Amino acid sequence: MDCKGDARSQAEVPEHRGGEHPKGDAGQMALVGLFMAVWITDSFAFGFTTGPLGIVPWPARVAALCACLAAAFLLFLSGHRVVEKGRRLSAVVSTGAFGYVRHPLYLASMLSLLGLSASTGSLASLGCLVPVFVFYDCIAAYEERVMEGIFGDEYRSYKARTGKWVPWISRGRRESGPDSQSHG
Repeated sequence: MDCKGDARSQAEVPEHRGGEHPKGDAGQMALVGLFMAVWITDSFAFGFTTGPLGIVPWPARVAALCACLAAAFLLFLSGHRVVEKGRRLSAVVSTGAFGYVRHPLYLASMLSLLGLSASTGSLASLGCLVPVFVFYDCIAAYEERVMEGIFGDEYRSYKARTGKWVPWISRGRRESGPDSQSHG
């Protein structure tokens, strides 16, 4: 999958899918399918990596599951309320969950999977979250380039004040130049 492709030219094509990566849906389905296969197999059939299950008491695992699913549900609801089919690409969306993180729907998916991993203590499924995160980060970067190509400085300003995955953390990188300061 090409994460560094020319997203700006993609934005000019009528079938640009609302700024989404052309392989985003297929990749998400494949990775969620892989995650679920590993999680179910490890958690309920073989238990190869669920050793930590005995260390972490079940109320803590249930609490982690509930916290992750509740956060995912709120992000998902807020994100879908704001982004309606008719409003896509008409303006930079910075209300609801988009006022805190730039990719609340992708974050909701990752939190759901994290909650499932935590609930059963499956280290194998937790390990599957690494490629899931890399994939989501890749398609998010692509989509951000599309948005910058369409909205320019308005989107760059939004990136500067909004976290990519976590509010107030990992804001859009500022251009390094003689007039900018490094914000490590």
